[in-house]
Amino acid sequence: MNLQPFGAIAPSVAAAIWNAACGPDLVISTRAVGYNTSPTTGGLQSGRVAFEDGKPVGFVLASMLLGDPVAASPQVGWLDAIAVLPEYQRRGIGDALLAWAENWLREHGATRISLGASMRPFTPGLPSTLGDGAFFRRRGFAGRSGHERAWDLAHDLREYVTPPTAQKAGDVQIRPVGPSEEEAVLGFLRREFPGRWRFEFEAHLSEGGRISDFIALWTERGVDGCCLLTFEDSRRPLDRFFLHALPKPWGQLGSIGVSADIRGKGYGAALLDGGLRCLKDAGIAGCVIDWTGLLDFYGKFGFKPYREYLMLGKALEA
Repeated sequence: MNLQPFGAIAPSVAAAIWNAACGPDLVISTRAVGYNTSPTTGGLQSGRVAFEDGKPVGFVLASMLLGDPVAASPQVGWLDAIAVLPEYQRRGIGDALLAWAENWLREHGATRISLGASMRPFTPGLPSTLGDGAFFRRRGFAGRSGHERAWDLAHDLREYVTPPTAQKAGDVQIRPVGPSEEEAVLGFLRREFPGRWRFEFEAHLSEGGRISDFIALWTERGVDGCCLLTFEDSRRPLDRFFLHALPKPWGQLGSIGVSADIRGKGYGAALLDGGLRCLKDAGIAGCVIDWTGLLDFYGKFGFKPYREYLMLGKALEA
């Protein structure tokens, strides 16, 4: 076995390795691999491919975000993805790939590594369909205290009906963001969600993402909430959310949030309803709200657990 830089293989080869290792429930496209490995502002990503007799049989990707400590600590690194072809597993290849990733992160100043959950995540954690994480637990990974699990939730929007709790709270307007309204949304995010969500909005704009994929809640003082929708023709690929078991056409909702001083008053429910109705009006059937622990809140809108993730991490010794 020898390790070569990730760029030694095409995204289509990485997708094929991932798909063989993870199975039909977690199939990913070449487009999604390309998106997940494209540069982001301040992002640092590297990887290695394991070759046996000239054949690529596994790969690993690790990343960090530098220069934006509000969005992510520069001491936290992510194991973006690790996959080995089934017939080459249990030969030490996974060990070698993981060891390389941990060493690379240490060299760049990381003191902790999280499994998944990066700024361009393949998954937010370890899908429970792949097991209980024994491979990682034997190598020092453990559940994150208070955040051991997360879920993707799903609903067929052809059956969606606005729940009574989602009636508009007060005099608000909920609609897609227009081309001249980016600064209003950015101001809201800088004030209320200055971390990851603000970073992702700025990246979305800088990479040519469609501004109308964001739905905003407007009150008399301006933008007081927003949510992001993903369609088949959106900038970020839909198959990053693994909707294969859901009816087509597919769609996704999230992130979503409202100003702190209006929470608990029905504004969040109204915004969620507005986003879901926008998806339904566009003909979306299978919809996912990804990476959340708010099962009860979204359950009121008909969403049920679709996929579970184990949220694992470990400290990196110097």
